[in-house]
Amino acid sequence: MANAHLDHHLALLNHLRGILVALGEAEQILDDSHAMYLERYDELLADLPHDQEGSLYLGQDLISQIFQRYPQIAHLVPRDLLWFFGGDCLHFMPDEEIEMYQSLEERRFYALENDEPFDWNQEKQLLAMPASGNAH
Repeated sequence: MANAHLDHHLALLNHLRGILVALGEAEQILDDSHAMYLERYDELLADLPHDQEGSLYLGQDLISQIFQRYPQIAHLVPRDLLWFFGGDCLHFMPDEEIEMYQSLEERRFYALENDEPFDWNQEKQLLAMPASGNAH
């Protein structure tokens, strides 16, 4: 189950990498540091499956840099990645969203401890639903 959680975030990182590559190909980047940024990003992708805890700081740094370096795509950064890396990334999340992710994480840990199945995306959708059963 822990692998599914990591695989989900690796897939999001790969998707975001595709956006970053397209940004460079569209020549919307004015300096040469984009290639170096992508090299560090690839380093994260390679290291994360083997050293998740050791890769957290690099992930925090790279994801946070997107908001400063590439504000035109900041809205495309998956919110799950902000929560996954935590630290400085949490500054880009409102308090209500952080509370939702805390609840989601509590549900995930409960499922892990009790050998129950857990679907991150399904649980996230359930938590994001309005609390009242107000149907129109």
